Amino acid sequence: MKIGVVGLPNVGKSTLFNALTRAGAQSANYPFCTIEPNVGIVTVPDARIDFLVEYYKPKSVVNATIEFVDIAGLVAGASKGEGLGNKFLSHIREVDAIVHVVRAFENSDIIHVDGEVNPKRDIDTINLELVLSDLESVSRQIEKVGKQARQGSNKEAVRELELLTKIKNVLDNEKPASSVDLTDEERVIAKSFGLLTTKPVIYCANMNEEDITTNGQNNKYFKQIVDRANQENNSVICVCAKIEEELSQVDDESERKELMAMYGLDGESGLDKLIAASYKLLGLISFLTAGEPEVRAWTIRDGTKAPGAAGRIHTDFERGFIRAEVCSFDDFKSLGGIIKAREAGRVRIEGKEYIVKDGDVVHFRFNV
Repeated sequence: MKIGVVGLPNVGKSTLFNALTRAGAQSANYPFCTIEPNVGIVTVPDARIDFLVEYYKPKSVVNATIEFVDIAGLVAGASKGEGLGNKFLSHIREVDAIVHVVRAFENSDIIHVDGEVNPKRDIDTINLELVLSDLESVSRQIEKVGKQARQGSNKEAVRELELLTKIKNVLDNEKPASSVDLTDEERVIAKSFGLLTTKPVIYCANMNEEDITTNGQNNKYFKQIVDRANQENNSVICVCAKIEEELSQVDDESERKELMAMYGLDGESGLDKLIAASYKLLGLISFLTAGEPEVRAWTIRDGTKAPGAAGRIHTDFERGFIRAEVCSFDDFKSLGGIIKAREAGRVRIEGKEYIVKDGDVVHFRFNV
């Protein structure tokens, strides 16, 4: 899973990225401090993995991971080369989803590029730049595909041209490509266009320490961001990048918990919120494989059948799939391990039609 982090300059984007990844991206109080996209790989916290590690004492542990890409602060006109220009928008085309960090705090010491905090305007600025970038991309593709379509014999090119034109008409009205009503077939074709405004979005409201303790309920800007997210059918979470930065510098788990309790975070950090929202947004779950050699989390799409989940481990597992031995993590934990779970009849033998559930502890049988 690859997540692009975007936002106007000085909204706390790089500070949040630093906290999430400990990658040390430069952060300063002036626009365009981030000149190249920073990439950080984050281990997904999972208490189930922690329990299995304690149980098996394995030689190897592999958590699921998320790749975060910190994109340079965008400004109005970025799609036409303003600020650092639109070359940074190309980096967003490679991600699965976008985290849009929006400033929801007042601080006279931190300059706002437009002079004052206004989440609605800030969101509109970024969204418009993404639309304009898509419009430029679609126009180029229309020119390229149009030549092939005019030959008449290339039916695929004709379908692509019709769809690109349909999307361009919406973008011309400064609306995102996601608002185009598409058939299932068109949706598959449109995916190959690499459009920014078709990617799912999580709005991340960055607020101060006082407001985060009430989950943004006392923050006048948070409601504006929530309203916008609801209009677009997108997700929204609230974080305090400053607190996340503090937490990232504390290695001792008990100290982290004390610090989180002090800020009223109830054991859930901004990273936890962001990962949970990302998994939900993209329809992802994790199943687990466990034993003395290795304990590992595997990320799959919700609804994946057992052979597909096996293929996530190795293509041979899918090709030669025989059956899956499945135990829910809750049963594993409450009954005291796989042997006790098997004795209690809680280890199931599942076939090719079984849909793997989040937290399933699975052992695949295969023959190639």
